Amino acid sequence: MTVVAHPSLLRELVERCETLGRHAVSGGSPEVERRFEDATYTLCVVTGPRQLDAALSVARRQLADAMTRQQPFHR
Repeated sequence: MTVVAHPSLLRELVERCETLGRHAVSGGSPEVERRFEDATYTLCVVTGPRQLDAALSVARRQLADAMTRQQPFHR
């Protein structure tokens, strides 16, 4: 059985990882780096993979699947 996080949590974590990652790479403070590491760890725990790139890929796939399921039925 696969556990899938709620789309709003996934979206928040993806955005947080991307934003904090940009700041950390451009010489962010130790606080930014710690927050980036925390966000990365949480995303990895929620999605399963141990590497950020893989976790982001899984999260984006799960978000796309959630959007597909939420689309209303059109005739």
